[in-house]
Amino acid sequence: MAPVRRCSRTACALPAVATLTYVYADRAAVVGPLAVHAEPHCYDLCEEHASRLTAPRGWEVVRHAGDASDVLRRSSDDLEALADAVREAARPGSGRPAPTAGENGTGRRGHLRALPTPG
Repeated sequence: MAPVRRCSRTACALPAVATLTYVYADRAAVVGPLAVHAEPHCYDLCEEHASRLTAPRGWEVVRHAGDASDVLRRSSDDLEALADAVREAARPGSGRPAPTAGENGTGRRGHLRALPTPG
């Protein structure tokens, strides 16, 4: 049996029921159903802290109501879509080959690859 995830707020020992994620580009704090897995940049919140959450001035709180079966169904669909994409990429001749060093101003250094500026 998996251990119960607790609220991320200091000194709160209640079980988590929601996950808080910050979207910095949109200046939004998104509160949704508890994520299937704990993520390092997300915060699990109990019911009380999730309902009382406020955002800094200029930010918006986005609340997404959903049930656990919806989250599990989406996770399954996402996993299947990822598996299909991997299978498609593994087929011979399915995509163009990766650029070699010096081609189009790109090069490879270690595990990173520089991409040309679009346009």
